[in-house]
Amino acid sequence: MSYTPYRVPIVSKIRSKSLISLYKKGVRSDQRDFATPRNLSIQVGVIDKADGSAWVKLGNTQVLVGVKLEVGIPYRDTPNEGVLQVNSELTPVASPTFEPGPPDENAVELSRVIDRSLRDPKAIDLSSLVIRPGEKAWVLWIDIYVLDYDGNYFDASMLGVMAALMNTKVPEYEETESGEIIINREKGTPLKLNRRVALVTSVKVGDYILIDPNIDEELLADSRMVIAFDEQGTIVGMQKSGMGGYTRDELLKVIDISRNASQVYFKLLDQALQSGGSQG
Repeated sequence: MSYTPYRVPIVSKIRSKSLISLYKKGVRSDQRDFATPRNLSIQVGVIDKADGSAWVKLGNTQVLVGVKLEVGIPYRDTPNEGVLQVNSELTPVASPTFEPGPPDENAVELSRVIDRSLRDPKAIDLSSLVIRPGEKAWVLWIDIYVLDYDGNYFDASMLGVMAALMNTKVPEYEETESGEIIINREKGTPLKLNRRVALVTSVKVGDYILIDPNIDEELLADSRMVIAFDEQGTIVGMQKSGMGGYTRDELLKVIDISRNASQVYFKLLDQALQSGGSQG
């Protein structure tokens, strides 16, 4: 992760040595093992005026996601599909490293990773969002707000996005003789999803691979890997950042433990949708 240079938080040498000494014993500062995500809470339907919404707390990282559908014009190259738009905001209250103003490179990266993870595997049935081919279609806006940042907003954001999408209702509408679209948000049908996707983030600190890093672990990391999985465990996206490299065995290990973590996320996501809230 990159930060504004003069606002880069620093992990002290004493703290760094303390964390490394724990890793040598096979544990982390919060007593997790290397392959276990932090406690997860999910609540859906938290924004009354949104067509779908969710709040996620992963460890101490909190994310709010809202989904809104508006009538727009489909892209010329996809006249038979609705439009997907993903926006992210790293709110200044979440971290002293986040500043007000236009989205920085980190917010843009988060939006792009989420967008690709939905678009490339065709997770959303965009064809179901066409009103009049080539002329009118639903624009699906996904807005992500990082409210509290203690590391790994990728996984938390994707969980929030999926929970919100599964909670989304496409409004009913009527088309007048003049072609005007009259929206009725009091009634709607569930958004059609082709598959569900989870992101799993890991970092490499020295020789150690850590799933779902907290902020200290991210700052110590030599590299970061974000992998997108569907429910069958198929990799549908991957992004690496940082200067550190991976051996073949390390990469296979990252994929294996990340795939296992994705199944934990999907299980908790199911529980959240069944009960309106979940904790793991």
